[in-house]
Parts: sequence; structure tokens; C-alpha cells
Amino acid sequence: NIKNACHFNFAFQGYYSPEQMGLLDPSTSDGRVIFFLPWQKHTIAGTTDLPCKPTHNPKPTEDEILFILEEVKNYLNPDVEVRRGDVLSAWSGIRPLVSDPNKPDTQSLARNHIVHVSDSKLVTIAGACELTPKYAESQTDGLLLVGAHGWSPTMYIRLVQDFGLDCEVAQHLATSYGDRAFAVAKMASLTGKRWPIIGKKIHQEFPYIDAEIRYGVREYAMTAIDMIARRVRLAFLNVQAAQEALPDIVNIMAEELGWSEDEKKRQMKMATEFLQSEMGHNVNRASRDKIPINLSKEEIQLYIKRFQIIDKDRKGYVSINDIRRSLKSLGLKLTDDEIHNLLSDINVTYNGQLDLSDYLHMMSAIKSGHVTYSRFARMAELEEQKHEMGLLKRKIGVERSGGGL
Repeated sequence: NIKNACHFNFAFQGYYSPEQMGLLDPSTSDGRVIFFLPWQKHTIAGTTDLPCKPTHNPKPTEDEILFILEEVKNYLNPDVEVRRGDVLSAWSGIRPLVSDPNKPDTQSLARNHIVHVSDSKLVTIAGACELTPKYAESQTDGLLLVGAHGWSPTMYIRLVQDFGLDCEVAQHLATSYGDRAFAVAKMASLTGKRWPIIGKKIHQEFPYIDAEIRYGVREYAMTAIDMIARRVRLAFLNVQAAQEALPDIVNIMAEELGWSEDEKKRQMKMATEFLQSEMGHNVNRASRDKIPINLSKEEIQLYIKRFQIIDKDRKGYVSINDIRRSLKSLGLKLTDDEIHNLLSDINVTYNGQLDLSDYLHMMSAIKSGHVTYSRFARMAELEEQKHEMGLLKRKIGVERSGGGL
């Protein structure tokens, strides 16, 4: 008898675990296993183990996230604050487990597959899991994987010297592709900068570059979902970053595969829905949006002041043009896509406008730990500092400036 068990994991920042060491504990508060594993300079934490109905698209839930967060706190120093906003991506999967009729809970089910040979010599294999390691290790021990033949720990230095790649990017390519990294580097675009010479990042916070998208297509990646989830893994590391990088990824794939505008829109729609429902984007946003405004009177007055500095016309909302003007005054120039990404920190769903209530909810979510950082909040803070400096300069006259020696 096969029973389905839903297991759930999420990605943290890398500082939650050492780079070369993981932790596994089978003695959680309800007997389930919990683990921390370093991966791609991040930390994966999990897992839940609950009975569930089979579905093609399992989705993470807020209850699962909160359960693991509570368990995580038991393994860290008390001075480390584990925040809901530290969850960067979240996903769920279904495992087929062989059940014992006398044991109703999923924890007691077999975690590997079971081989049963009946009296009639019928062989039944049940409960196989994708995570189960392959057998016959003695036959594959020492077998080099594709890309391993010319790899060495210092190979990335040649990528830096021969191609002019950023050092972090070169290390990533060497680790991910082995000696195939040189083929990837040859597809990289010029950056237009003095350094690095080639390798345009698809997201500034990650070492993934445009050439990896082109190389992925040559390795038969046919959908944007395949690219962001299984080729560059961005969806698993940071769902918000994956959403921000998606337009550029789709455009590069369209060049390689000859997609029409309709196909590009279809790929964007499918990938966005995947990130929202299956990689935790919706559950992260819902968690943040339901947080009540929990600010002191002084904090509310401060944030209203910052908001009104940007909303110079006192419209009651901040528009794209307001943000563009504010960034210009700070000496920053962003594209329209980058401004929309900046606004995506807050759930803006109408005409690209951000009202005061949205802003206060965001600041309250940051205070409570449900959100760790907001680019818009930082921009508002810088605008206030610039505004105060301007007022201070007007107040100090020449006669009080200390002279002009």
C-alpha cells in the first residue's frame, strides 16, 4: 500500500550554516527530521512530513514555513533572530511511501523503496524516491562526470585571465560546468565596462550570466521554467530575484529559439505562475500583507514625512515618475523594468502606484521581521537625509559658517 507524504523545504541566507557542514536532527518536537544544508552559498532547511493528496503542482503553505522556523530557533544562539522575512524561496514535494497497515503515521513509513518477491516469484518494487542514491557504487566510484576531465581547483583563474570574467562569476562557472565553463564563457556578452570585460549578470545579486541561458538552450532547455528552476537554480535560491531576472531570461531564450511575442508572453505567464504558486512567492507575499500596522506614533510620523518628501505633489500616492525623479536627485538612473522591480517589494497591483497605507504596511513588516529589506524603504530614507541636509544648509548663514579663510 502506497501513501503520499508531502515534504517541504525553504532557502535561507547562507549565514545560517557553515559552507562545508550540514546538520541533521531526527528528534524534532513531533519526531520529524530537520536539517540545515549549505547549497549555492545559501542554506536549505526542512522538512515537514504530512499526509497529502497527490497533485502535479504541490504548493508550500504558511503553516509549514512557521513550523520549520520554530524548530530552527532551537539550533541557533538566542541572540540570532530568525525572521519570517529570511525565507527566500519555499517549495513542496510529494514522496511515495510504502505503508505498514498497523502504523498510521507517515514517520514510520519506509523512506526507501521496498522489494517484495511473492511465492509466485513476482517481484514488486514500491516506494521509490528520487532522493534514494543509486546502487552499485563500486562500479561508479571514481567515474568522472561530464566536465570533470579538465577541471582543477584553480581552473577559474584561467577564466578570469583569458576572458576577463568577474572572479565570483568565474568560480561559479568552474564549479557548475567544470571544463565546459570555457564553452560557456565564449558565449558571454561584452559588459561595456572596464572590468569585468564579459559576462552580463542576469541578476546583480547572483553570479549567473547571460551566456548560461544560451548554453542551457543548447542543452535542450525549452521553457523559462526549466531555465530558472533547473539550469541556474535561481527559483530555489530567491524567488523574488528569479521574478526580476525573468524578463531578460525570456528575451535571451527568445533570441535562441526564435520565439514570437505571443510565445514570450506565454513563457512569462507560465514561469510567473510557477514562481508564485510553487516556489513560495504568493505565500511570502500573503504573510507580509496580513501583518497589521504595528508602529508607534513617532514611527508613523517619520514614515509619513519620508513618503511626502517623495510625493511632492501631495497626491496621496507615489507614481513611477515620482520614483524616477527621486532616484535622479540621488544620482541614480534605473530603467523602467528596474523601477518596477523596486516597487515589487510592495504589493502594488494598480497602475504602478504606491499609496501611504502600502508603505506603512511595508515598514511594519520590516519591523516585525516578516520582510528583511526593501529598496523603496531605503530610497525613502536617503531622500529624507538629502532633504534634511538641504534644510540645514539653508539655516546656516555665511556669517555663522566659520569664516572664509
